[in-house]
Amino acid sequence: MAELPLSGQCIGVTRAEGQAGEARRLFEQAGARVIDLPALVVTPPSDWGPLDDALAELDSFHWLLVSSSNGADAVDARLRHRGNSLAHRPPGLRIAAVGRKTAQRLEELGAPADFVPPDFVADSLIEHFPCSAWGLRLLIPRVQSGGRTVLAEAFGEAGARVVEVAAYETGCPPGLPSAAVAALSGGHLDALTFSSAKTVHHTATLLHNAFGPDWAALLGPHSRRTSPVALVSIGPQTSKACLERLGRVDAEATPHDLSGLVQACVTALRTDRRG
Repeated sequence: MAELPLSGQCIGVTRAEGQAGEARRLFEQAGARVIDLPALVVTPPSDWGPLDDALAELDSFHWLLVSSSNGADAVDARLRHRGNSLAHRPPGLRIAAVGRKTAQRLEELGAPADFVPPDFVADSLIEHFPCSAWGLRLLIPRVQSGGRTVLAEAFGEAGARVVEVAAYETGCPPGLPSAAVAALSGGHLDALTFSSAKTVHHTATLLHNAFGPDWAALLGPHSRRTSPVALVSIGPQTSKACLERLGRVDAEATPHDLSGLVQACVTALRTDRRG
């Protein structure tokens, strides 16, 4: 039997608390030992008012543009709070999803996306949108802070009437799990994966809080590991955050989803830099 591509490798996964299940499954299928490093806590927005106002007139929108599974969950939960759901959305409302995971979550909620762009990033949604945006009314639920406004700006410039509202917020967890601390201090991690820019920034904060000002040394060569921890990103904006906060990125997922993230780890760990 052929050896699994990540057999013997220890991979750190920096997803939201309670949302690492699918990533863990895919990495373990590839043979990896997975260490959870929760780097996001998903919470309600500071004010439900703007989202509630938009949902009260949902039948006036032509499209709902969903860029994350968190956004899908937040909108559906708030609709259920009002006695409705995405599965029973107005018949004239179409849904666009950025990314396979977002589209999968919408399927699970009974609201399959009408359009998913070929590349799983917001820019691809703009480039490949299936109709002219002129005169359309678009609802864009997004994270309260730290998210990109590129969708709202681009569709606004194209003549759409855009309503962009905070549907959820993400914050930094209070600390790292003991298993993650042990793996980092012992030099056991071979790669560290990031699924958003916020996971990069929060991970740097968590490492600083746990290990002090010399935390970056944990990602370099170690007494038990002769090469640096591979830093692997899910997409362009996450890679940009890696460069800004961590000084490098060793591989980027293509496509920009969890399956691509696994393959990017395989690629990074096979390069000459791993010895």
